[in-house]
Amino acid sequence: MIIDLRSDTVTKPTQGMLEAMMNAEVGDDVFDEDPTVKQLEQRLADMFGKPRALFFPSGSMANQTAIKLHTNPGDQVICDKYAHIYNYEAGGVSFNSGVSCHLIDGDRGMFTAEQAEAAINPSAFYYSPTRLIEVENTTNKGGGACWDFEELKNIRNLCNNHNLGYHLDGARLWNALVEKNESPKSYGDLFDTISVCLSKGLGCPIGSVLIGDEEIMTHSVRYRKVFGGNMRQVGYLAAAGLYALDNHVDRLKSDHLKAKEIGNVIQELSIIKKVEPIETNIVIFELEPHVDESEFLQQLDSQNIKIISMGSNKLRMVTHLGYTDAMHSKLLEILSDF
Repeated sequence: MIIDLRSDTVTKPTQGMLEAMMNAEVGDDVFDEDPTVKQLEQRLADMFGKPRALFFPSGSMANQTAIKLHTNPGDQVICDKYAHIYNYEAGGVSFNSGVSCHLIDGDRGMFTAEQAEAAINPSAFYYSPTRLIEVENTTNKGGGACWDFEELKNIRNLCNNHNLGYHLDGARLWNALVEKNESPKSYGDLFDTISVCLSKGLGCPIGSVLIGDEEIMTHSVRYRKVFGGNMRQVGYLAAAGLYALDNHVDRLKSDHLKAKEIGNVIQELSIIKKVEPIETNIVIFELEPHVDESEFLQQLDSQNIKIISMGSNKLRMVTHLGYTDAMHSKLLEILSDF
């Protein structure tokens, strides 16, 4: 039995999802003729109370398209220093859109409206014009932390006052919605654009969707084409998303519980210096300085447990659809023996 906790992207489609995919009605989406992808896009647009939604092969492409829609070359984006768009999208903000990031030193990937306001550039010609504030919920590098919704509202007001765009990288937004008992519509009311991922917590093999207001989404299909993201009979993948929305959202609570139980065991080990607060399905912990990270990872690997390093003796585990109760019991047993 291999216990793979490197990411919630390692899941494979369930039997029910596979059947939904194989029975999907499809067409050529470049000709706007795939009924199943249209159904998925409309469902998510309605769910978030927005007029438009567009299917993408990846969350990075959806985020990069959103940035392109909001900015012009030479502009600046405000985001946290932990932001996925800055750390894990291969420099796409500069390569694709020609914009720079003003990084905020937040708390576990989250910042305040006051910090964001202080980051807005003056209007003098020798500054990059600030055009967009981007937030990530839950925060990946911040250990699956959930934003306080009132603070998100404060940032919305700031964007209104300064005529700034507001984008949500919601790769794991489903986790936040379940954990905080929040509604998609409330997020749709706040943000101009929202990207949601179907291939992480929801267990689809591929796919993200960008949701937004009519005007900002006008050129979204064009930019998706520029980035190489147009697809043909994509309804097979959209069917997986529809199935996941029906069957895999509420079960995220189980992932969160398992993550918290892992954290409870880890924090009792003498080799552990710190466990970051655990709200959803991500466990980030730090080894004591005298513990060799490579040796620790090798010990886990020898027992068929796969996790990843985040550098500086920090490690990460992510619970997910494919992490069974039997795997969980076995992992806790092995960890307890360290």
